[in-house]
Amino acid sequence: MNDRNDPGYGSDQYELVGYDEYGRPVYRQIPAQQPQQPAYDPYAQQGYGYDPYATGQQQRPTPTYDPYDTGPQPQAPSYGSQAGYDPYGTGTHATGGTASHDAYGYGQAASTQQPLVAEQTAHIPQQPGPAQVPDDDGPAARERDYHTEQFAFVEEPDGDSEDVIDWLKFTENRTERREEARRRARSRVLALVVVLALVVAGGVGYLWYAGKLPGLPSSGAKDGTSTAVGDQKREVIVVHLHNTAKGGTSTALLVDNSTTKQGTTVLLPNSLSLSDDSGGVTTLAKSVDDDGSAGTRDQLDTVLGTSIEGSWRLDTPYLQNLVELVGNIDVDTNADVPDPDSKKKGTAPLVHKGKDQTLSGKAAVAYATYRATGESDNAQLERFGQVLQGVLRKMSSDADGATVTVQTLGQIIEPPLSDKNLGAFLARLADLAKGGDYKTALLPVQSDGTLSAQTSSDVIKNILGGTAKSPDQGSAVRVSVQDATGVKGDSDKARVVLLNGGFTFQDGGTDSTAQATSKVLYSDTSHKDDASEVAKTLGLPDSAVAKGTVGSNTDVSVVLGQDYKPSSS
Repeated sequence: MNDRNDPGYGSDQYELVGYDEYGRPVYRQIPAQQPQQPAYDPYAQQGYGYDPYATGQQQRPTPTYDPYDTGPQPQAPSYGSQAGYDPYGTGTHATGGTASHDAYGYGQAASTQQPLVAEQTAHIPQQPGPAQVPDDDGPAARERDYHTEQFAFVEEPDGDSEDVIDWLKFTENRTERREEARRRARSRVLALVVVLALVVAGGVGYLWYAGKLPGLPSSGAKDGTSTAVGDQKREVIVVHLHNTAKGGTSTALLVDNSTTKQGTTVLLPNSLSLSDDSGGVTTLAKSVDDDGSAGTRDQLDTVLGTSIEGSWRLDTPYLQNLVELVGNIDVDTNADVPDPDSKKKGTAPLVHKGKDQTLSGKAAVAYATYRATGESDNAQLERFGQVLQGVLRKMSSDADGATVTVQTLGQIIEPPLSDKNLGAFLARLADLAKGGDYKTALLPVQSDGTLSAQTSSDVIKNILGGTAKSPDQGSAVRVSVQDATGVKGDSDKARVVLLNGGFTFQDGGTDSTAQATSKVLYSDTSHKDDASEVAKTLGLPDSAVAKGTVGSNTDVSVVLGQDYKPSSS
């Protein structure tokens, strides 16, 4: 039986060209050619068929071996005692030219003594042959054929190795998670520290800028001459509420601080001392009645050291319409207010005391002008401030919308203000009031109507950005004169006489009820002599001088009665 691995099987047509990936020899067919006389080969004489130096000697053709051939596989020759066995797989032949070796070192029968010629290709390492080669047809020969299933352990790890790999992965992942958690915690702590540092720095910077940093006078001063508070941008408008039913006025300043984004209502007491046109001293209430809005605005600028852009006269009927236009207001009322139109006793109050009381236009006017018996003027003034802030909270924050509301009122706005300017100003304050950036402050006034140093610091400087400057009272005695003679013009004649006598005249108004006798009152005994001098100047008897109640900014108060004779002055 011929073996395809045996060169003797058609060896004149095939030659060995190499080995496949399983170490098996691969042959190729050689074209037929004329027999040639073999050249001398010293190795052939020794029985070797392999030419290590590739001398070009012609090999006899050997059949091509197909590693994927599914046909019958040739059997390797028996090695027994045959000559030419090469245990190192060098492919030598027996001396007689009867055997050669394949890639495994197994002998192959050669038909002739022609040596095989190695093809000049890359060297392919050969598998060493077994120490002992069994017979070709025995079971050991079949075991020499290596198959992939013999190496199945490479692709199919056992369960123990899988468990070890899983445990290593779990341990590694858990360690990585712990390290990542530590890194995130450190990052959070670092970010928190940075945020806290920025907050502290920002707070200190704001206190420095606002001039509130303790221990530093003029904190926030930028150039040594002006403080940050003084450099803030503000817009101020004065509002005069005229009670057309009962008389009297209430005055407040509306302040829009665009630098600090803060809105404020500053309530001004009627007893605030102002200078009048004659160089004397008057009160805020009298200035509004006598000098009007324009004259009062100028005097307020002088006393408060501020700059007022315009005046807004708001009569009580217009206030009622304004509240109704914005849709009523909500106020925390502090008193029960009776209905001014009701004449019956025991009637339910128009305004109830309590939190978040909804006030209509009529109720808002009644609350803003209400002063209970025994209350000070400031109690009524503070209620007016509550109503103003309630209106701003309901006013449109849009400039155009607020302007339409002002125009709908139908009132004449005094220059330099216009409907558009006032509407835009109220819209900005409305936005601040809705956002909680709005407050109301009362300007403290001393008993004589002047401003104290504390007042200058807390309200005038910080809110208005001005400097207090009360009218110079000098050494002149301040005399308030109320006309109760029933004769028009008598108070003007008394004014001329007092000014010529060196006194400061203050208009006390007119009493609709005529008095029979005149009175000259003083509250402080230090002004008793001054009161006697005033009586003499006016031609009144000493019996008219008495101790009594006078105004907060007045030294002597005079009530002219029907016994006053101007011609005797």
